[in-house]
Amino acid sequence: MLIRCYGARGSIPVSGKDYLVYGGNTTCMEIRTSDDKIIIIDAGTGIRELGNRLLTEESNIYHLIFTHAHWDHLMGFPFFKPIYHEKVKIFMYGCPFAQKTVKNIVSGTMQPPNFPIRFESVQAHFTYYETCEKPFSIGSMDVEAILLSHPNQGIGYKFTEEGKTFVFLTDNELQYTHPRGLKFDDYREFSTNADLLIHDAEFTENEYARTRTWGHSTYTDALRLAIEANVVQFGLFHHNQGRTDTELDQLVEHSNEIAASKNSSLRCFAIAQGMEIEL
Repeated sequence: MLIRCYGARGSIPVSGKDYLVYGGNTTCMEIRTSDDKIIIIDAGTGIRELGNRLLTEESNIYHLIFTHAHWDHLMGFPFFKPIYHEKVKIFMYGCPFAQKTVKNIVSGTMQPPNFPIRFESVQAHFTYYETCEKPFSIGSMDVEAILLSHPNQGIGYKFTEEGKTFVFLTDNELQYTHPRGLKFDDYREFSTNADLLIHDAEFTENEYARTRTWGHSTYTDALRLAIEANVVQFGLFHHNQGRTDTELDQLVEHSNEIAASKNSSLRCFAIAQGMEIEL
């Protein structure tokens, strides 16, 4: 599988000289399967750039998976240009915790007075699947879901294809259990032996002293999960909106130092906008 990042920032997009390396777009990931299926995770502002790229390609069938319905994971959807093309087919997967249906997760982003074009006016064809905790497959890719510990709830995913595993757990608080959220040991078991774990690493320990219960983890807690789960690679994700490139480099350096001190061969890095990872 080929994994591309189009947005790794949390809460709100940012721009400026301090965010050139890791980027400022909010959450959007793309997975290309071995049988050339296109899987998109979340519709943060990064999905705009992805949409522009997809329009240059011949494929018009996409599988869009949502982790949850917080604004930073949806705000790019109205600017995803493929939805305005009638030849496009989009299969949507998610769990409508705070909405009535999966359709309502995205349709609410295109309602007056907040947006001038209604969802009913888009031309793409949509099919909706309520996956919640159910496993499902997209072509050659098997997908497992797990409940996240996050306000208003959310879903994390494990993608498995041809013996390779990618676990994506954004917006997940490891030190505090939100309603329907799970415990640290559950996320460790879910991530065990993954080839790649991308996990929420928004806060430092000092920051977490005042942000506990906000739904996000410290990078050191996420690192501990990666080490104890014996994953091969760990990608820090959902970067704090104020975290500069230099500061992220420092978190990565510290993470690798901690891993080495634990005699772990884990490779740690921060997910960057534009990054490609092949498993």
